[in-house]
Order: sequence, then C-alpha cells, then structure tokens
Amino acid sequence: WFTLLWGLIGLALTFVVDVSGSMEALDFTINGQRANRLECVKSVVSKFIEARPNDRIGLVAFSGAPYLVSPLSLDHQWLQQSLDRVRIGLIEDGTAIGSALATSVNRLRDQPSKSKIVVLLTDGLNNAGKVAPQTAAEAAKAMGVKVYTIGAGAQGEAPMPVKDQFGNQRIVMAKVDVDEAGLKKIAEENQAFTRKE
Repeated sequence: WFTLLWGLIGLALTFVVDVSGSMEALDFTINGQRANRLECVKSVVSKFIEARPNDRIGLVAFSGAPYLVSPLSLDHQWLQQSLDRVRIGLIEDGTAIGSALATSVNRLRDQPSKSKIVVLLTDGLNNAGKVAPQTAAEAAKAMGVKVYTIGAGAQGEAPMPVKDQFGNQRIVMAKVDVDEAGLKKIAEENQAFTRKE
C-alpha cells in the first residue's frame, strides 16, 4: 500500500489506528527488539508522514469507540507528536472498526482533494460501536473515499504481556488472530484492496 500511495500527490488521508488490548501482542521486531503491534503500526505511520510533506494527514484511534487524535493537517511535526501520544488503554477496550471508519469518512467527505483515503490498521474483529464495518465502507464509497485495510499481526500464538492480581507483569503465549476475512470484506465493499503485514 505504501508504494501505491507514494505516487499520489496532494492526498487528504486519515490513518485509523487500532489501540485495543490485543494490539499489545509482541509479534513484531523493530531494530532487533521485540515490539508490539501498536508500536509497529506507529513506526510505519510515522515513516509515511515523513515521506509525504505535501499531504493533509489526520489520525483517528479506536478501541471500544473512536477518538480524534489529529484533524487533517499539514503540520506534520505536530502530527508526529500526536501519533507518539497514542497509547493502549486510554479508553474502554473493544474493537469498534465500523464506528472508527465512519468517523474518518465523515472527516474527509467535505475535503476538496481529489484523492481522499482512509487507511485502516487493525488486528481485530469488530465487536463494539454503533456502525457495521460494511455499512461504513459503503458510505465511504458513496462519498468518494477509498478505504485500504491492513492487518497488523500474525496468526496463531504470540507473546502477550499480562498482569497478575498483584500488578506484576509477565509474558505468556496467547492465541492471537487477524481478521483477514473481515478486512478483505471491508476493502471489497469499497472496491479497494487489503494487505496483510
């Protein structure tokens, strides 16, 4: 997806980043160090922001509900600072993919840019929110907003930090999954594409 978007000039683009508890799974490596899914996603988004100085980029995070981290902005230094503050556990847990997509599409619909894009980065199955993901994808299509979906994580088992009753943290192997079929369906509704990382 990075290569495809690279060729487009003057985008209005919103990244939609999953910050649910499952994004703590430690199934990535950054610079030789174990990293969780959110850290990996933030690293990729940060590099994209650096590479696209002429695009208006916004950021929505979500777990049980979406929240606006940054409206569309050309102030990419401030955007990077806002991205750095994105954390797991700031709001109720859950995975409200449909509501997050709807929020992002609503932010883009009145933009004058010819290229309006939402990039959804998640590992989860929609289980919260008031809007179904397919409904949000259909609305995006009707408003001329392209939706690209990226699954963050591996299938099977991954190390996961957990806390015991005394607040001590340890790492356990936990079953993890990426809802690849759900992401593909969202992209197909919007006639975009999906890619699993």
